[in-house]
Amino acid sequence: MIPRLPAPVRAFNAVGRALQLRRLPFASLDPDELERRAAARAGVEPDVPTLFREGLRVLARSLEDEAALTPLGRITARRRILSLLESRARLAADRARLPGIADEKIERPLVVVGLPRTGTTLLHTLLAQDPATRSPLFWEVREPSPPPAGDDVTDDPRIAACSAELEGLYRLLPEFRAVHPMEARWPQECVAITAQAFVSMQHSTTWRVPSYAEWLGRQDHAPAYEFHRRFLQHLQHGRPRRRFVLKTPGHLWTLGALFSAYPDAGVIHTHRDPVRVLASLCSLETLLRKIASDAIDPAELGREWAPRLAQGLALASAFREAAPARAAQFADVHYAELMADPLGVVERIYARFELPLSAEARERMSAFLRANPSDKHGVHRYRLGDFGLNEAEERRRVAAYMSRYGVAEEKV
Repeated sequence: MIPRLPAPVRAFNAVGRALQLRRLPFASLDPDELERRAAARAGVEPDVPTLFREGLRVLARSLEDEAALTPLGRITARRRILSLLESRARLAADRARLPGIADEKIERPLVVVGLPRTGTTLLHTLLAQDPATRSPLFWEVREPSPPPAGDDVTDDPRIAACSAELEGLYRLLPEFRAVHPMEARWPQECVAITAQAFVSMQHSTTWRVPSYAEWLGRQDHAPAYEFHRRFLQHLQHGRPRRRFVLKTPGHLWTLGALFSAYPDAGVIHTHRDPVRVLASLCSLETLLRKIASDAIDPAELGREWAPRLAQGLALASAFREAAPARAAQFADVHYAELMADPLGVVERIYARFELPLSAEARERMSAFLRANPSDKHGVHRYRLGDFGLNEAEERRRVAAYMSRYGVAEEKV
């Protein structure tokens, strides 16, 4: 079932459509104008790498032609793109002003990868409780400039601004909190960082932009990962050096580029029945895209994501098969094990990568689990058939992956 936005939002969209019918200017998505405005807001001259500029242009055109944006959708898309451009411009200015940022070393990060809905968020947030680690936080990724000062930032006004933004999202779609809870001080995904380079899967999950998704699949992602590494240098500058813990399902498609930026990374690969994952993800997508568009076709979501998820699994498996020398840099985690014994899984991960697990880290992780049970904000319900998908067909599509990693079938 596709949720309805609150009545005031529906009324706003109706007024906005009337203005559009009269051809009145409304939330331009022109990439040149957006670049100029973002640079002016950041107080810098526009200076955009070629690939990143191309990504913005492909995304803007796809938003115009394919996303079926509501008036609110256009406004939020414009604000989002401006925010990303302004953040990137400020990062560049900070790097010029603080040359020591370039000397920061990012060593032996732990990177959680796996399909969406396979426990990656839980595991990422759990690992981030260790005081010996640090993760890019929601508020830091949203507004990273200037570099956060000190080791334990609690009173930065950017935290409150991020919290207000997240609460606004939950007021629009209260159901979303049960599906994907977020807080300003929780770890954020890597796709939110590469979104600033406009070479990121985040854009094709937020909006219906098939042309952009097709373009993204043809790109060399190494420049985006280099931007990601520079972003982490920025966050680390002026703070005690700690091991980064990172996460995004998008890494499955681009493991080669990930290792090009972080050759000493330890990768934690989560596994779950992909057919169950597919149903859950399509349900999540109906919520994400509803914010910006009324034209949500559940069957189209199924047709879009079924082959895309299978491709990610195949690419990751092919990379691992072709790089046996990196076998020691991978740890495999099954969703059922993580749900049954999360601290036991963490212990095995630390042993795999020969890392110390302190008593303080254990206690912080235990406290997080007690404070955040899986049903804290409700239960996420979904059915594969709601998205026009046939279970037997989807099982054939992912059979090789399930056999290779010993993934058990779940009831869908």
